[in-house]
Amino acid sequence: MGYRNIPGQRQRQEVVALLLSILSVLVLLVLIYVGSRGLRDFDSALIGYAVGTIAAVAALVYRYTLWLGKPPTWRYFRGGWKGFLSWRNFRRYALLVPIAWWTDIFAQTFIFRRSPSRWVMHMCIFWGVLLSLAITIPLTFGWVRFTLDAPLDYRLWVFGIKTFSFPLETFLAWSIFHALDFTAVLLLIGVGIALWKRSTDAGMLATQRFGFDLLPLVLLAAIAITGLALTASTMLWEGAYFWFISLTHQVVVVGWLLILPFGKFFHIVQRPATIGVTLYQATTQGVEHYAGAEHASGACRRCGEELPSAQFVADLHATLNDLNQHYDLGDDLGTLQEYCPTCKRVLRGQAYYQRMGKQFL
Repeated sequence: MGYRNIPGQRQRQEVVALLLSILSVLVLLVLIYVGSRGLRDFDSALIGYAVGTIAAVAALVYRYTLWLGKPPTWRYFRGGWKGFLSWRNFRRYALLVPIAWWTDIFAQTFIFRRSPSRWVMHMCIFWGVLLSLAITIPLTFGWVRFTLDAPLDYRLWVFGIKTFSFPLETFLAWSIFHALDFTAVLLLIGVGIALWKRSTDAGMLATQRFGFDLLPLVLLAAIAITGLALTASTMLWEGAYFWFISLTHQVVVVGWLLILPFGKFFHIVQRPATIGVTLYQATTQGVEHYAGAEHASGACRRCGEELPSAQFVADLHATLNDLNQHYDLGDDLGTLQEYCPTCKRVLRGQAYYQRMGKQFL
């Protein structure tokens, strides 16, 4: 059954997304219970962070499932992994996944080619958020804790297992205890660049929305500033205002977690799925190219440029058919999918001109 039966299909997808969301919460609760040794290592003072994180995970799984179930996303994501997992393709593209993780996720080199300052901004925000979550989530759930070993050593425990100890008055200890300060500085650098660009770029000023584009950045800045203020209260102000700052910090963090699944930073979760698209593009290269019914050369009907692979065009036709979208141009012009991207823009311009005449100019 195609996607054209949108109400029924949508309802089924929502049920699946809800079930997966509930399952993810149950699994996470079990992991919290087991990882904290029956909640013995769970710090009740951090319960606000824990509840916010669990709610964010539930919403992320729900929305991600709906997004992945969309016809274009699912077809290309599934096609990429299906092609990659074949033995023939695996031998040819074995290094593709680790390279894609580096270029598309961890280093995001495609952004550097556009603008070095934009790349620095993305790197600071991405790694600031990722490292902060990697530190705070295990601490919040009781998976990681520190205890004092006599006389002046600290012991690290992971899932209730005793690991290494380290002296208190050392650079290592100072770095571990101030790791979140480092990530806060990273965040402030990235958010500062982002806000500067959004306040000076005419294109961004014309299209940005406060709730979607600016609010997440403001909340990240507030998280970083209040986090640094906690350190300042401890080290410089003899604990003054610590309770108020910690409560403010927790409220801001929970607020950011709750809008994460519905705001701009949802693309942090979406981004790894693009590796499936990269796999799809790579594994469909080198196969037979598309040949339309009336032009067996597999070239653009207008300029003769070689079209993508037959699988790519067939998947595109199938996706548009699922969405009940048809682009038959008529007058022996074939369909829009039989033209290269450049010629599609030319055809669109010609259609506008025919429609509007001299007003088009």
